[in-house]
Amino acid sequence: MIQYNPKDWITFIFRFHKSDTFRKLIPMMIFIGLYTYGVGYLELEYWNLSEKNHLSNITVMHSMLGFVISLLLVFRTNTAYDRWWEGRKLWGSLVNNSRNLAMKLSVILKEEHDRAYFRKLIPGYASIFSKHLTDIETSLQLYEGIDLDNHKHRPNQVAKMMYQKITDLHEQHKISGDQLITINAELQSFTDICGACERIKNTPIPYSYSAFIKKFIFFYVMTLPFGYVFSLGYYAVPVVIFIFYVLASLELIAEEIEDPFGFDANDLPIEKISANIKKHVEEIL
Repeated sequence: MIQYNPKDWITFIFRFHKSDTFRKLIPMMIFIGLYTYGVGYLELEYWNLSEKNHLSNITVMHSMLGFVISLLLVFRTNTAYDRWWEGRKLWGSLVNNSRNLAMKLSVILKEEHDRAYFRKLIPGYASIFSKHLTDIETSLQLYEGIDLDNHKHRPNQVAKMMYQKITDLHEQHKISGDQLITINAELQSFTDICGACERIKNTPIPYSYSAFIKKFIFFYVMTLPFGYVFSLGYYAVPVVIFIFYVLASLELIAEEIEDPFGFDANDLPIEKISANIKKHVEEIL
């Protein structure tokens, strides 16, 4: 995730980072520019059409459809941002619940080897969970000696190990029944957070909706030169390129942030959050 100063306008305007939409759209923008120039040349030089031609009225269609495409893109970006922000809230909950569980166990458990077990397993869950969301394949010795079967759901295996240890401690009378109920809320929240993040990752925006917006933008931009050439001449080339850049950039941004668990520049820093959980849990326990 990119760290930045939101008040630094100059940096925003003149700096192009690797995930900037301008870089990604350069080939298509060149194509749109050449296409617009070709349409302008045919209409103005080859066919000698004038503003009285019916093609000049196509701008009326663009005015009506411009409002529709604006609504679609606003809804698209808002939906994508909601998914990104929900993912961030879920990982924030994982941080808080890991701390709460560590604090309760630090008070309840008296023996060092019991504390050491959870000092390893609580941050281990966060680390394994982050690798699970980013589809990183790891060895059986996945995290500080935690043995897991990679063919099974890895976060569930770690959660089960913590449940099993808590149950054993209860049977050994190191944890009372009331304390077991208190601890259970944090343990259950791990699996709830995991399921919610998997729902975001495994449920993309419906294909038909995403495909329709892309086709809409493409055909909208491809028809712009036919009307704009009569009023702008060859100045329609930079105008059409700019319109395409704005519309396509919004769609690209939505595509990137709708799946917040990955390695894109604007994805959530879940590896860093996992490292913070490890640091805080080790301090508490």
